[in-house]
Amino acid sequence: MKSSRRTFVMAAGSALASTRIWGANERIPVAVVGLGGRGRAHMGEYLQIADAEVVALCDVNQAALERGQAQVAKGNNGKQPKGYDDMRKVFDDKDVAAVSMPLPNHWHALATILACQAGKDVYIEKPACHNIWEGRKMVEAARKYERMVQIGSQSRSIKHKQKAIGLLKSGVIGEVYSATGLCYKGRAALDRKPDLATPPPGIDWDKFLGPAPMRPFNENRFAYNWHWFWDTGNGDIGNQGVHEMDIARWGMDLGLPKTITCTGNRYAWNDGAETPNTQTAVFNYGEKEITFEVRNVSYINQGQMGMTETNVIGDIFYGTEGVLSVDGRGFQVYKGQKREKVTDEKREAREPDTRGHMENFLAACRTRRYQDLNADVEIGVLSADLCHLANIAYRVGRTVQFDAKEQKFMGDSEADRHTTRMYRKGYVIPEKV
Repeated sequence: MKSSRRTFVMAAGSALASTRIWGANERIPVAVVGLGGRGRAHMGEYLQIADAEVVALCDVNQAALERGQAQVAKGNNGKQPKGYDDMRKVFDDKDVAAVSMPLPNHWHALATILACQAGKDVYIEKPACHNIWEGRKMVEAARKYERMVQIGSQSRSIKHKQKAIGLLKSGVIGEVYSATGLCYKGRAALDRKPDLATPPPGIDWDKFLGPAPMRPFNENRFAYNWHWFWDTGNGDIGNQGVHEMDIARWGMDLGLPKTITCTGNRYAWNDGAETPNTQTAVFNYGEKEITFEVRNVSYINQGQMGMTETNVIGDIFYGTEGVLSVDGRGFQVYKGQKREKVTDEKREAREPDTRGHMENFLAACRTRRYQDLNADVEIGVLSADLCHLANIAYRVGRTVQFDAKEQKFMGDSEADRHTTRMYRKGYVIPEKV
């Protein structure tokens, strides 16, 4: 089929979901769509999982596709996966049962919906969605087509974090009334790059932009740095930060807040990127709250979290009887007025970050129960929504009130406009999925 923007939604939209029960000894055929740095990690993990076989790859960058095929062939006894430059062809491939998609944020919703319509189970990277409205459409598609949709919030499958949250919910620090998420991750200013009249050879720039507005190719808007532009990313609060946001919400059993305040800026750097490098958000739930900080320029450790390389990334929970802090290295519990350390548990040595989460996804593909997913799409969308709410409060420059039931802000049409986007023709998410 000839590729065109007009047919992009229609191609997979007419497909009906199918369900296959996998035998205990059958390997689930997986395609990886999006082969940048995170895509290479996905391929590497699936090659280590006995339940999976990487049968196809897809990328709009021909060089990345060829590198990916070589990587998989090397790890799979020379067997090279099929290669595609158009995800619709992957969704049409009857040899593919599940798709793993480490795509730019602006593609998450449309790609997930198309895959569900085509009968594929989906592992989609965090954040679940690029805006609030399209997250609802992802949940609707997953349920309508009875697809397993796992969000790449892999903390929910990491053992020491599961244990820490279990202790919280058992009352180890009493009633938890506040959580603070920290995303103190060193970044650097972007060197300014010129727009190019023509994209580099081998890159389909139109497909990369997809739902986002058309604009000239710029290296700073391609590969990883798309995170720092609103058309394609959500800043570090929706990049690294959404992991810690998810843990805070998980630990406190919270949904969406009543009011949101967020301040910040892109301090120190005059580099042309758009999203803040310093951000402080407060989510008010009435008798409970979550606070969140992004610091990309300068920072120091907090909550007894040590410096891991140059970063301080984790969560601190405050209860009526103590404090619990958890990060990628382990967790600690402090009790009493003197905050005596009573627990200091380290992460299991050599536990991979993502593999357990992928194994959980594949297990749910067998049971056909979305309740078996550690980060089902509905869970992931709620956590992403906190990031979106913070960004909206930041962009409009005031405290906002959100009606979770109506999915709109109270008396704030400017804020409401940020709950969705203008989708480019040919890449529109329909109201009815």
